[in-house]
Amino acid sequence: MNGYEYDPYGESLDTSDSGPQVTIRTMNHEVIDFSLRNTTLAFANTVRRVMLAEIATIAVDLVEIESNNTVLADEFLAHRLGLLPLSAKNIDDLLYSRDCDNCDKYCEQCSVVLSLNVQNRNSDEHLHVYAKDLFIESQTGAPRYQPHPSADDENLPELGTPICSDEDRNGPLICKLRRGQDLRLRCVAKKGIAKEHSKWAPTAAVGFEYDPWNKLRHTTLWYEVDPKTEWPDPVKNGPMEAPPQEGEPFDYDAEPHTFYFNLESTGAMPPDTILHQGIKVLQQKLAGVIQ
Repeated sequence: MNGYEYDPYGESLDTSDSGPQVTIRTMNHEVIDFSLRNTTLAFANTVRRVMLAEIATIAVDLVEIESNNTVLADEFLAHRLGLLPLSAKNIDDLLYSRDCDNCDKYCEQCSVVLSLNVQNRNSDEHLHVYAKDLFIESQTGAPRYQPHPSADDENLPELGTPICSDEDRNGPLICKLRRGQDLRLRCVAKKGIAKEHSKWAPTAAVGFEYDPWNKLRHTTLWYEVDPKTEWPDPVKNGPMEAPPQEGEPFDYDAEPHTFYFNLESTGAMPPDTILHQGIKVLQQKLAGVIQ
C-alpha cells in the first residue's frame, strides 16, 4: 500500500508485510483480475463497495436543449447523455459543484461543458448520432475537436471527453435523425460519486468470490442426487486453493482469508486506477475516523 498512505500524525498507518496483500493476476485496458489476501471478509467487502460507489468520476448532470425535433423526448435524451462514459483524467483537480465558491451553477473549476449540433438536411438514410459528436467547449464558447484515443491507449484524453472504445471509435449511440431533423444541445458534466447516482460509477461490474471449493459451507448447493457429480469443480479460482480431502473434518472456526476480484471498467479510468483510487478513498475515510 506504499504511495497511498494518508497519515495526519506523521506516522505510517500500515507498513507491515503482514497486512492485506494485493496480487494482480491479469489486466488489460478494460478488466483487472486480482486477489486480496491476509484480510477479513468485512474488509474485502468494504473494498468492493468503495470501488463500486465512492470513487469520483465525471458525468453529464445538466442538459440544455436548444432544438430537438427527433422522435425522442428531451428527458429521454438527457437520460442517455447522462449515461455516457466520460474521461476522468485528473478528476482530483475538479471541484464538486457544491464546494465551488466561484459560480452559482457551473464554471470551469467545477464542470466541463460539451456541445452537440447535428442535422440531417437532405439524406434519406438515417443519420446516426454518436458520443464522438460531442465536443468540449473552449472558454470562448466555441467547440474544439477532441481526439478519441484507441482502446489500447494507456493515456486517457482530456477530462470530460467521451470515451469511444469500440472498433469504429464512435462511442455509444445517442439517437438517429431522419431527413429534416436536427439536434442542438449543451451538456454540463460535473464531478460526483455513484453513491449519489449510478451514472458516476467507474465500474461496469465487480465480480467477488471467496472459498471457491465451498469448504466453509457458506453456500448451500442445490442438488438432486449427488452434489459432487452435479456441481463441477471451480475452474477459475479453484486451482488457487487446495481442494477438500475426503473425510476431512469440518472446521467450525475457519474464516476466509483470500478473496478474488474481477473488475470491469466503464472506460472512464483504467481498471488498475480504480483499484488504487478505492484504496486511497478507504484510507482517507479511516484517517478521518482516527482524527
